[in-house]
Amino acid sequence: MEASSKENILGRGNITKLFIKYSIPAIISMVIAGMQIIIDGLSVGNFVGENALASVNLAQPFFQLTIASSMMVSVGSLSYMGRSLGEGDIKKTQNIFKTSIILLIIIAIILGVSGFFFSEKIALLLGANDVLVKDTANYIKMLSIFLLPMFLVFQFGFSNRLVERPDLYFKSMTLGLIANIILNYLLIKVMGLGTMGAGIATGLSNSVGVLYVIWPQMNRKNVLNIFVGKYDKSTVVPIVYNGASEGMTSIAAAITAYVFNMAFMKVAGASGVAAFTAINYIALFASYVMFGVGDGIGPIISYNYGARKHERVKSVLKLSYIVCTIIGIILFLIFFIFGKDLVSLFGSSSEEVVQLAVVGSKLFAISFLMIGFNIVNSAYFTSIGFAKESVIIALSRGLIFILIGVAILPKLYGSDGIWLSVPFAEVVTFGICLYLLKSREEIILTR
Repeated sequence: MEASSKENILGRGNITKLFIKYSIPAIISMVIAGMQIIIDGLSVGNFVGENALASVNLAQPFFQLTIASSMMVSVGSLSYMGRSLGEGDIKKTQNIFKTSIILLIIIAIILGVSGFFFSEKIALLLGANDVLVKDTANYIKMLSIFLLPMFLVFQFGFSNRLVERPDLYFKSMTLGLIANIILNYLLIKVMGLGTMGAGIATGLSNSVGVLYVIWPQMNRKNVLNIFVGKYDKSTVVPIVYNGASEGMTSIAAAITAYVFNMAFMKVAGASGVAAFTAINYIALFASYVMFGVGDGIGPIISYNYGARKHERVKSVLKLSYIVCTIIGIILFLIFFIFGKDLVSLFGSSSEEVVQLAVVGSKLFAISFLMIGFNIVNSAYFTSIGFAKESVIIALSRGLIFILIGVAILPKLYGSDGIWLSVPFAEVVTFGICLYLLKSREEIILTR
């Protein structure tokens, strides 16, 4: 699309229609991204066993760290490009796009080589014992080969929203999900490759997705395409700064996953880790719905903020609060009522694992009443270039107050205290969000 056409859509279109057009595909995309991870867990849990399921989860901190690097660049560049387009600076927008692609290629090579050649050492560092280390290392090694297509799916998928094709990302993710299901069955069930097969399946499915989502960037008529722009080192710091909260969210998820894994490994061994794995997968899947809303409103907010249309920004934000509140209540009820049914999907026959996970699902459910508000505000501050505030929110809900909760709550409530650390963090972050919105209001309107 031409730049002027894009301005008409984001700068003048009906807010509700824009929200639907951009957020629905983003929600579907994030849900599918969550399903990609869950498919690996379901496959190894049902086709291989409890230890394989625990091994895949032990590898998640490494996976989250790689995603953190990708999201920091992809989301940071999207926010930066959106504001630049809103200001009418097409050349700068194209330079940001080209620079972000080069950064992702460099990061993928560094992390991919490290993960492939040091997979066993990484597995041991993440807490794998003698029983789990081989399966964990195999999963890490295979994922490391495919980091670049994983990164580019995010980058091109997000960028397509600025050339009026928000639908392509979720279509590419849908193709990838179908491929992942088929490949997991063939590689794990039929060929017996275990966690190695799960890693290969996830990597290949992302490769399928990137082949689909890249084609708009091959069109020279689009504002954003791979043939225009140049590497501009002056944009690197703003890209990383703008995407810092998204990167910190994934880094925090990696650290907290490690902390939870260590806590449950100490208390209940592999069974405890398996119980946390089941709940963690389901909780991540549910929270991705909220992240989808945040991703969807990003281009709308960043563009209108760059064009100084603050009332439109406020309208998007209010609508997002309403939608996330409704979604949060629905998720709370699903988790609270159907926790045991959800846990049973992961194929564990151990009563200990099931009981631990069922209790966890009910306590985790409380967090969904506040998580949407916190995620939307983090996305909002990222979109308008207030990265510091966004990082504060991301670290508060994803790391700082979870660690405080894990340190204090188990002493008061026993093992339930570990599960309660997540809703505790969301409640505190909710209050922090209210403070930041109030204290930054005048500054935001004058920038």
